[in-house]
Amino acid sequence: MSASLRRLPYLLSAAGLALLLSGCAPSHLITRPLADALASQGSGAEDDLELAREASSFYLKLSESVLKDEPTHRGLAVAVASGFTQYAYAFVADEADRLEARDTRGAAQLRERAARLYQRGRDHALKALSLRYPDLMAQLALPEPSLRIEKADVPLAYWGAAAWGGLVSLSKDKPEVVADLPLAVNLARLAWQQDPGFGDGNLASLMGSFEAARPGGSRSQATAYFDEALRLADGHSAGAFVAKAEGVALPAGDRAQFESLLKAALAVQESAGSPLTLSNQLMRRRARWLLDSAEDLF
Repeated sequence: MSASLRRLPYLLSAAGLALLLSGCAPSHLITRPLADALASQGSGAEDDLELAREASSFYLKLSESVLKDEPTHRGLAVAVASGFTQYAYAFVADEADRLEARDTRGAAQLRERAARLYQRGRDHALKALSLRYPDLMAQLALPEPSLRIEKADVPLAYWGAAAWGGLVSLSKDKPEVVADLPLAVNLARLAWQQDPGFGDGNLASLMGSFEAARPGGSRSQATAYFDEALRLADGHSAGAFVAKAEGVALPAGDRAQFESLLKAALAVQESAGSPLTLSNQLMRRRARWLLDSAEDLF
C-alpha cells in the first residue's frame, strides 16, 4: 500500500475535522497541517495503475481546495501542479493516443480534457511563482529574461513549464495558445539555469522536448539535452529513453534508433519500493504501444 493510501483515513478525518471546527478556529490553523500532509503525499511506489488513477482524482480535488486557502504553501502548490500535469499525461492524453486509431472523435474529446487539465496545472504553478516573483509573466515574455529564481522554486518552474508544453502540444488549432510556447520555454530555462540536474534528468528531457519543438530549434542541441537526461537518470528511468525516441528519433524518421531506445525503456527495472515504480510502469506501457505502432508512425 502506498504512503498516500495508508494516510487516506487521516486525510479524510482531517478534512472532516476542518469542516467541524471551521466556525470556532482561524482557518489557517486548520488548513495548514492538512496542506503539509497533502504536500507530503506521493504514489511513486504504487504499481497498480488503475488504483493510482482512482486515488489521484480524490487527492487532486482535495489538494486544490486546500491550496485555495493556503496559496503560499510552496510544497502543496508543487504537488497540485505536478498532480494535474501527470494525470493529464498518464491517464488522459496517453489514452487519447491509444484511442485515435478506432475512435477519432473520442480521442479528440480526451485531448480537449487533457488540455484543460494541463492548463490547471500550469495556472497553479504560475500563480504560486507570481506570488514570489511579481514580474514573472513580464519576464517570461522577454527574449532573454533577467529573472533568477531560487532553487526551492525549481520544482514549480519545472511543472509549470511541463504543463504549459503539454497544453501547447494539444492546442495546434489555437494559435493564441501556441504563441505562448516561447514563454513556456523561458520558464523551463529559469529552472535549468538554477538546477540543470533537477529530477535526475526530467528537466533535461523537458529542455530537449522544447528544443525539438520550438521554431528554429536545433536537433543537435535537443539530442544533447536528451543524452544529458539519460546520463543523469543512469539507466533507472524508462521515461528518458522514451523521450529521446519521441523527441529525436521519430521526427528524424530513424526507425532503428526509435526501436532501440524503446527496447531500452522496456528493459529498465527498478528496485522494490523505488519512487520511479509508477512512472517507469507508465513509460514502459507507452514504449510498448509505440513499438506496436511503429508501422503507422514511419
